Amino acid sequence: MSRIPFNVPPYTGKELDYMAQAVLVNHKLCGDGPFTKKCHQWIEQRTGTKKALLTTSGTDALELAAMLCDLKTGDEVILPSFTFSSTANAFVLRGAVPVFVDVRPDTMNIDETKIEAAITDKTRVICVVHYAGIGCEMDTIMDIARRHKLRVVEDAAQAVMAFYKGRALGTIGDIGCYSFHETKNYSMGEGGAVLINDPALIEPAEIIREKGTNRSRFLRGQVDKYTWVEPGSSYLPSELNAAHLLAQFEVADQVNQNRLSSWNYYAERLSPLEQQGKLTFLRVPEECAHNAHMFAVRLKDLEERTAFISYLSDHGVQTVFHYVPLHSAPAGVAHGRFHGEDVYTTAESNRLTRLPMYYGLTREDQDKVIEAIFGFFGQR
Repeated sequence: MSRIPFNVPPYTGKELDYMAQAVLVNHKLCGDGPFTKKCHQWIEQRTGTKKALLTTSGTDALELAAMLCDLKTGDEVILPSFTFSSTANAFVLRGAVPVFVDVRPDTMNIDETKIEAAITDKTRVICVVHYAGIGCEMDTIMDIARRHKLRVVEDAAQAVMAFYKGRALGTIGDIGCYSFHETKNYSMGEGGAVLINDPALIEPAEIIREKGTNRSRFLRGQVDKYTWVEPGSSYLPSELNAAHLLAQFEVADQVNQNRLSSWNYYAERLSPLEQQGKLTFLRVPEECAHNAHMFAVRLKDLEERTAFISYLSDHGVQTVFHYVPLHSAPAGVAHGRFHGEDVYTTAESNRLTRLPMYYGLTREDQDKVIEAIFGFFGQR
């Protein structure tokens, strides 16, 4: 039996040619070469961010963002518990305390109505996560942040080419973070980007990213030599990774439309099961334009989800669950706390399953997935 994988890393055709060009023509393999600069330009032009900088991972983009927030030991950061460990790690590594709040059941994004009650005199940052490329309620969140003089970091790891009220996700808060991991819509294997939307943070971001030196100013001819000026690290990805990514950026709309087509096909074909109450989908609010990062279905409970994943695996379809809520993880218990009541975070995470979704997914394979899902419920 041929198996349908959960993910296939995107490949659009020019990746290897561009990587060979980096090696054989440009003779430039380390960071910030021609391909990296073209990726920066693409992100800036397509999103409107003030400054985009590629990083070695989405995790590193978050860590760079946390450094820019100038956190001190004991400072607090409000974020959802339903996210990957990198979101919390970035702030814990700066000595901050993650304060988790509940999610909305319709989107699995942070519940904007729970944020303000979690603010204390130690709160410095609100970190939102745009789950599945669906935007959080950013107007409300930005209003809260401005009234309380807090920074906003957008973990937009899954949200490249997704929008909230016409604005690119990752460009609404002070700092945005993208991921280009192989499971994302656009991939460089391992990689990410930090989007700097506050002009005052551009030069500090460049310094941190360049090992704490003012090398970027030197390369622009603004200083006659560069030196170590602040603590930093090395966040520059290889030109080979950037070359791979640029090939996908150049056909980004094609990739996006292909994924949206697959997402819409799932939604249409599986809608009878939702109408019967057998499963539910994530909701895309009217003000949001998502990017079909994933197609998730929610079963009745954890027991049914376990049976569902096993049944589809037996029928040649790989499906996966997602995050274990951070506040229930050992590190979450040790380093953070949950504010308020966990009404939806754990219950909804126990029900959620992700279906195969990737660039180039065929209708034939989707039909096999759909047939297996109907079969699980004893239908054709």
